[in-house]
Amino acid sequence: MLAVRLQRRQGDFSLDVAFDAPTPGLTALFGRSGCGKTTVVDLIAGLRAADAGRVAVDDAVLLDTARGVRVPAERRRIGYVFQDARLFPHLDVRGNLEYGRRRAGPDPQQIGFAEIVALLGLEPLLGRRPRGLSGGEKQRVALGRALLSQPRLLLLDEPLAALDAARREEVLPYLERLRDHIALPMLLVTHDFTEVLRLATHVVLLEDGRVSAAGPPAEVSLAPALRAIVGPEAIGAVIEGRVDGIDAVAGLARVRAAGGVLSVEANGLEPGQAVRLQLLARDLILATERPRALSVRNLLEGTVSGLEPDGPHAVLVRVDAAGTALIVRVTAQAAAELALAPGGHIWVLVKTVMLRSHVFRA
Repeated sequence: MLAVRLQRRQGDFSLDVAFDAPTPGLTALFGRSGCGKTTVVDLIAGLRAADAGRVAVDDAVLLDTARGVRVPAERRRIGYVFQDARLFPHLDVRGNLEYGRRRAGPDPQQIGFAEIVALLGLEPLLGRRPRGLSGGEKQRVALGRALLSQPRLLLLDEPLAALDAARREEVLPYLERLRDHIALPMLLVTHDFTEVLRLATHVVLLEDGRVSAAGPPAEVSLAPALRAIVGPEAIGAVIEGRVDGIDAVAGLARVRAAGGVLSVEANGLEPGQAVRLQLLARDLILATERPRALSVRNLLEGTVSGLEPDGPHAVLVRVDAAGTALIVRVTAQAAAELALAPGGHIWVLVKTVMLRSHVFRA
């Protein structure tokens, strides 16, 4: 368990956060710029001093101000990857990686050099200097260097923020590999919810120096606090399932989730893979009778569990589809005409092309 309790006042800004996150796994610290995300990871790393608090990674207590425990930053065994890679320009890639390995000292090598080179695809880069690398390649080397220091915790402070879209897409699969293959707790700072969906096993929402929600992505995706951060167009449910089969001719994969079976674009999916799907509230359609003769491939049956206003002309409808919680935005006029009310029987239509899927290792 990663246990964090931190307080710090800096000018007019006051930070007071408390959260627990399961280990191993990748916890996303998500929020708008200026909410205190980087301050939190700097305090965990020991790069800044907390006014009060406690930080523990499993059985290792790194900070406990009540007991006078403040382990120096260099002894916390924490890997830190910044927005800019901060590689040594006079060393080639192999030299930068070896520096990380030397930082581990006599500690047992839990993560081997060859393993990291293979996971991060660094073999072709080993003889090159940082000036000859792309932004994405530099970040992969920085990841490797941090991991070879044999950390008990890896901190990632918006490692993709300085990259363009193409370079981000280059690095994201490697972060997914690390999440799935390295039994190491990771804390990712981001203000991009797409990164949360692709990477996180646990989410902590931060707003104005306070934790506003925390939990698994499927739970946090429905939290009212998320809407204040991402805006009304990005809210929706996150559900998890497993690929049940592939229709190669149609280019579709069947994903079995708690609420039923959904068809998504195959895009390299394979039978048996665990996947996470995002169903945005704006993309879903409701029907009070079972629809027929439609092009929409996905249909989930459920019960209306609640309604809440979403501005002057819209309503958010919460639906329980066989234990899967969904949220749908409709106009207030449509809600009235359909006589939507808690307990009502409902069908949710989901267009295949609107579904975004992210693969998790089974």
